[in-house]
Amino acid sequence: MKKKIAILGSTGSIGKSLIDIIKKDKKNFEIILLTAKKNYKKLLHQAKIFNVKNLIITDKNSYKTLKNRKYNKKYNIYDNFKVINKIFNKKIDYTMSAISGLDGLEPTLKMIKYSKKIAVANKEAIICGWTFIDKELKKNKTEFIPVDSEHFSIWSLIKRNKNHLIDKVFITASGGPFLNWPLYKIKNVHPNRALKHPNWSMGKKISIDSATMMNKVFEVIETQKIFGLPKSKIQILVHEKSYVHAIVQFNNGLKKILAHDTNMKIPIFNTIYDNENKILKSKNLNIKNLNNLNFKFIDKKKFPLVKILNSIPNEDSLFETVLVSANDELVKYYLNKKISFIKFQKTLQNLIKLKEFSKLKKKKPRNISEINALNWYVRLKIKSLCI
Repeated sequence: MKKKIAILGSTGSIGKSLIDIIKKDKKNFEIILLTAKKNYKKLLHQAKIFNVKNLIITDKNSYKTLKNRKYNKKYNIYDNFKVINKIFNKKIDYTMSAISGLDGLEPTLKMIKYSKKIAVANKEAIICGWTFIDKELKKNKTEFIPVDSEHFSIWSLIKRNKNHLIDKVFITASGGPFLNWPLYKIKNVHPNRALKHPNWSMGKKISIDSATMMNKVFEVIETQKIFGLPKSKIQILVHEKSYVHAIVQFNNGLKKILAHDTNMKIPIFNTIYDNENKILKSKNLNIKNLNNLNFKFIDKKKFPLVKILNSIPNEDSLFETVLVSANDELVKYYLNKKISFIKFQKTLQNLIKLKEFSKLKKKKPRNISEINALNWYVRLKIKSLCI
């Protein structure tokens, strides 16, 4: 029987990687839904390949263009996620949630109800909306798998162990493009240089987050939420080769390490083929990398944003939305050359110290509307600070 699946954000890098994987095994999959924001041409191309009837495209102009094309009679084309309960009347086997940004939170929550298993690659949804995601997962008895290489690795290492057996979790950081640069050279570095990650081919936003190490701040928060671990049990290690993605230290003395090449198809493949006899062709064991793991602790003078972790509350709060929204907006300002690399970091550090935001550490989100309103307000605040 074919696996029935949905891909939210099918035209992004994660979505396209999943499409490439199932293209080689089309006979075993039936895609019920594909979604995109703007890229209607790619969405339509994917729909043709897999004969997908249901398409959601949320950008108004892209939606109008797609609806007016001669192909529209072959497909059910929608411009929002309110129609999900019309598309699905029972659970499908698997959903990949790969919509970037906070736009992915509501669709993720909606699809949990209709999925036996949901793989989530949207860190903003996890960081800001885990309270709601966790509630829906439990309510609908849906299996959750994180897709980020670090969190997928932790999940793989501990899934049969209880939290009280875990002594420490280490997530690794490549150090990005500036790991070996002196501090004075980084302060006013051009965005084009910050985008040149030494190991991974990634989108612009995540590349800048890697250059500032903000991605590791987010990954620690995700680890807290997904695995229910206190910050004291989570540590970041710099590992320049990006070959080891996580280490879990158990209180029985065992330490487990998970390593794989810098290819996101590996964790994606294993979310959809979990415990199945399927083969993904990959490179042989890299002995050179294993012989030169060279783990280090982070230089917090060079990467000051890592110190933000000291401000993160242990419980879910609205403060995480402040952090995500402010960083996202500042990345845009930096990429558009409106602020320097050093001002980017200082603005973020100063913003989260403001009383109106720091007090939100004690306030748990009540609904998605509250998160969205705060997201909008923080972006306006960033604008006022950067003009």
